[in-house]
Order: sequence, then C-alpha cells, then structure tokens
Amino acid sequence: MVSKVDNRIPVWLDCDPGHDDTFAILLAAYHPAIRILGISTVWGNASLEKTTRNACSILTSISRSHSIPIYIGASHALQRPTMHAPTDIHGESGLDGTDLLPTPLVGPNTTIDAVTAMSTALRSCAPGTAWVVATGSFTNAAQLFLDHPDLVSHIKGLSLMGGAFGSGFTPAILGTVDGVPRVGNWTQFAEFNVLADPEAADVIFSNRELAGKTTLIPLDLTHMVLTTEQVRDLILYGPEGKEAHPELPADGSKGKTTLRTMLVELLMFFAKTYADVFGITEGPPLHDPLAVAAVLTGLVGTPLEEYQIPFWDFTPGSVEKHRERFEVIVVTEGSYEDARTGAAKTGMTVAKLLPEGQEGVRIPRGLDIPLFWKVLEECVSRADEANKRGEDVPLAN
Repeated sequence: MVSKVDNRIPVWLDCDPGHDDTFAILLAAYHPAIRILGISTVWGNASLEKTTRNACSILTSISRSHSIPIYIGASHALQRPTMHAPTDIHGESGLDGTDLLPTPLVGPNTTIDAVTAMSTALRSCAPGTAWVVATGSFTNAAQLFLDHPDLVSHIKGLSLMGGAFGSGFTPAILGTVDGVPRVGNWTQFAEFNVLADPEAADVIFSNRELAGKTTLIPLDLTHMVLTTEQVRDLILYGPEGKEAHPELPADGSKGKTTLRTMLVELLMFFAKTYADVFGITEGPPLHDPLAVAAVLTGLVGTPLEEYQIPFWDFTPGSVEKHRERFEVIVVTEGSYEDARTGAAKTGMTVAKLLPEGQEGVRIPRGLDIPLFWKVLEECVSRADEANKRGEDVPLAN
C-alpha cells in the first residue's frame, strides 16, 4: 500500500499571545494546507510566563493542547534588558477581555529550549519546505539563525509581523496619539515587535540570504485588515449570519459557540484599546494572523493551489506589476527610554526598494482581504467541530 504524500506546508509559529496571536494560532492549527510543527513563546505582549500560559490556554480552547507542543523561548531581548509589556493594549494578562479562556490542559514542554526544538523540527522537514512565522519580538527567530546558520539555506521562508514605514506605503491609516500622526504603534516611529528587540531584527535583515527568504508584514498592511462590526458578526454567527440564530441575544454578546463568544470578547477589548489609544474606531487591525496567511502564497501550479491567499508585492495601481523587494534597515541606536521620550528613533524601520530582479525582503502592499476573513472563519468552524467531538485527548504512543 502506497502512503499518501503530505503536501501541507510545515510551519513553526513563534508568538507572544496577545489578542491577535490567538487568531494566528487558530489559523496555523486549523488551516488544511498548514502542518504546524510546534509553537515557541517569547516575551512581548506580556511577560514570558504569561505569554506561555496564554498559548497553552488558547490551544486548550481549540482542542489542540495535546497535539501541538509549546516550548518556552526568550524572556528578554538579545542585548537589552526586559521591556515593559504594553498593558494599555493587551491588559495585564496579555489576553484581557474575556473570562472564557480555559485552564490549560497541557503545559509547555520543558525538556528542551525553544531554539533547540525549532531547529530539530525544521531539520525534520525536507529542504526548501518549512516556514518560520514570528509574530512577537524577533528574539527567538534571530537566535535560531545565529545558533544554526545552516538553517537559512534549509528553510523555505521566514514570515514576520513587524515594522512600519508610513509615507504612503499603503493607504492604511496608522493612527494618531495626542493629536500627532504616527508611523509606529509604540513610539511615533517604531512598531512594537521591532522596537522590543531591534538588534534581533537587524540580525535578520542584515543577512542577505535570510532577507531574501523573508516576508515582512508591517503595520502599513495590517491596518488595512480591520475587524469591523461585519467581521465580528462573521466570527460570532458564521457565514449564515445573525438572522439564522434568533435564539442568541440580539446585542451580540453571545455567539453560536463558546469559542466564538470568547474570540469576539477578545476582539472587543482590543477594539476599545485601539480606539482609546490610537483613535482607530472602525475596528482593531488583526496583525499576527496575516504573517501566517503569508505562507499561503506562491502556490499556483502546486497541489495546494486552491488554498492560495493572494498577497500583492507591487504598488497597487501600477501598470507594470513586477515584484518588489527591499533592503530593510533598522535603527538600533538608543535605549527603550530614549525611544519613549523621542530622544532616539530606536526600532524605526526604513525600506529601500531594490533594483528589479535583486533578492531582498518581500513587503506586501495588499492582499485579498475578503478571502482572508473567509478562510479565518472556516478555521473557527473547524475548531468548533473539534471541540464538539472532544478531540483534545492525549495522543496514543
């Protein structure tokens, strides 16, 4: 009997849950074209202890705590002291806003460190097939390639959520704080993940071979993907809509499953903090799952072609739609305090367009947003079915 070939895309997810990380985990765990190798946690949206517990709780909520291992990563930057977590955005726990997150059924695997687990899992994959996706600070990802430089040539790609460019890179509105328009979401110039560990970002972008395999999902793109009321209704009720569920409260306080209610409660907390802090009232951007979705490109002509989510790496409206690649420069000078007070532009990212045909960082300027939301909701539905079947049980030896 010939065994069936597994053509799914191997993905290692490095994250710092985090409201939007919840949706990144959900997408990676339940997309039919993705084979998730494991999850590593990193400090960022909360302390490492909290982001690790949050990741374990999220996997329990979607019935994957026994089938997806979690490993503990870095608690601070490569060369900097611990940075204060953004409690004004994610709350004290990193996942404030709901009481529905379950107690983890399974804790993290502490037999090996995250970087060792990542390298082992990636080496188990055929060359040129596996992706690393990082949605928190880039500390673990940078350490991986510092410790195991041969993996740069082994992986298919590295997808990062981070950075911000402004200057009309996309039509997105990046927000205003104290009446001052800004590019970054932590300082006027810097996005949080890059500012958290600018040296780690520099390790990645200054490595020419690795940069040529890197996709960067900046705020300029994520702020085009807002969780509007229509999107929140899609997650609460499914594609059939509110009208199909007259048994549910009309005020939108409860979805058709506990998981959907929990997800929207998290989104509503995120929406309030984004409105209060940045003046973005249409709905919060859902940053992190876009870095997962970005691995679902370049699938035309492959067995996974039906799962492609188009990301456009050219200027929208341009006549010649040749692919764009960039050199990304990170400002590493200055301390966290210098960045906070405006004394330095620490963590700022600058993108330099490279000559056509030259390899560099891919920075998409757009994507098929309706398709993205459709795919994400389908993953919620798969998680609902797994929860209904009670699939979260210890794996057989």
